[in-house]
Amino acid sequence: MRQIVLDTETTGLSAANGDRIIEIGCVELVARKLTGNNKHFYLNPERDSHEDALKVHGISNEFLKDKPKFSAVAKELLDYLQDAEIIIHNAPFDVGFLNKELELLGRAPIEQCVAKVTDTLMMAKEMFPGKRNSLDALCGRLEVDNSGRTLHGALLDAELLADVYINLTRGQNSLMMDVDVPGKDSAEDNVPLLDLSVFDLPVLVANELETGEHEKVLTGLDKASKGKTVWRIENSGAEKIH
Repeated sequence: MRQIVLDTETTGLSAANGDRIIEIGCVELVARKLTGNNKHFYLNPERDSHEDALKVHGISNEFLKDKPKFSAVAKELLDYLQDAEIIIHNAPFDVGFLNKELELLGRAPIEQCVAKVTDTLMMAKEMFPGKRNSLDALCGRLEVDNSGRTLHGALLDAELLADVYINLTRGQNSLMMDVDVPGKDSAEDNVPLLDLSVFDLPVLVANELETGEHEKVLTGLDKASKGKTVWRIENSGAEKIH
């Protein structure tokens, strides 16, 4: 399935209150690889951006005056997104704005065009609970270079998010590894996959010292939670049954 990493910039924070999209950036992934088949639009929102929004994206109202309206690019965008999985950071925000623009044109919501919507913010919150999970924070945590990001820009943010997404999901294909073949193109069909499941991988058992250190960590967590850690509760329940 094609995956499209998508980001928008807007005149403000509320599509319901009349804010509009001013920029859309899309980056295509096929087999978890960038294809270069990207889309980028600046749009005339037919209204001014809020002052706070201008500080975020830096796209002036004057710059947008001669840009196409959303209605002029809607078909091209929907054709591009058709049947793809779209990947968005804080998806409800961008999807809400896209759906409002489509509603104004009498078109169906974006969910009826694409195969799936994946929210990387929700993924990050599950993987890193209690931590900051903004795009900048994830770039730092996952070693994605965002040194060129001084202002928000839809295409740049989509490119950064593509790298973040690949790192977030790196373990999903843990039994398969890409192998580069010298002299061949980097296209998907020319990159064979090495099946790691055919190898007999040794199992390394923890020694007595390592087991003791592990138990100390568990005991510390147990004390911090006042005996409410899941493994203690389950072990206690199992002992009662036996």
